Amino acid sequence: MPFTVNPMKQTTRNRHYNTVEKALDFILQQQQQQPDLATIAKHCSLSEFHFQRIFSQWAGISPKQFLQLLTKEQAKTRLLSGDSLQRVSEHSGLSSSSRLHDLFITLEAVTPGELKTAGAGLSIDYGSHSSPFGHCFIACTSRGIHRLEFVEENNIKDCVTELQREWPQATIKKNQLSTQVLIEGLFSNHRNHQPIKLWIKGSHFQFKVWEALLSIPYGSLSTYSSIAASIEQPAAARAVGSAVAKNPIALLIPCHRVIQASGALGGYRWGLARKQALIGDEASAIIN
Repeated sequence: MPFTVNPMKQTTRNRHYNTVEKALDFILQQQQQQPDLATIAKHCSLSEFHFQRIFSQWAGISPKQFLQLLTKEQAKTRLLSGDSLQRVSEHSGLSSSSRLHDLFITLEAVTPGELKTAGAGLSIDYGSHSSPFGHCFIACTSRGIHRLEFVEENNIKDCVTELQREWPQATIKKNQLSTQVLIEGLFSNHRNHQPIKLWIKGSHFQFKVWEALLSIPYGSLSTYSSIAASIEQPAAARAVGSAVAKNPIALLIPCHRVIQASGALGGYRWGLARKQALIGDEASAIIN
């Protein structure tokens, strides 16, 4: 079945993300002051009315409701209720952005032979696109998606340079048309049952961690220590954190669902404001 999207709704979410990120970044910086809606709107150079409208169009709920989903108390509750939350998700019909819950994602490792030949005979297509969570860079091969990163538009060249450094013998070319199809499917509001393959490079330990991340239910959260325990290495929470930070596939390998046991966000490779946006977006989809 081909991917289908609502172009107008998708474009609106993409366009509004910069405002949402600016607001969430400000809230992170001013958490002790607990800024009210008027203060946040002023920081975003918008009237309170327009800020409320833009944020609600992006999130599907009001800024106040969205921020309530991001409190430490809410995070702790969700950490303790992963199983029940998964059941709620299954019974809700998984509408809107809950579509990723349905995807069957498989990880395939880059082989030693492929590393040794530096990508000889390998073809990598890449593209850069807007999304509801900011601009992203994607690189894919016939084996699967190789990279998916959130980046600033002026950093795309750095992503391509890194690909060329990693695979000097590969054929690397820009292909916006083919990568656009992938991006539309990944960020579509419509459910999709097609399997997604990921072809990525990592150590055996990193793969175990990334596979564990795939088991975290949509809308749920886990901790570094819980991930360590799930791969039967309970003393390796710090190493788990390092593996999570090196995840090369944003969103699909959901490293944004891992937080500290205290309920604090912890780190995120692509920015804490974006991590808030991703966590809040999933939580709001569950309650809608």
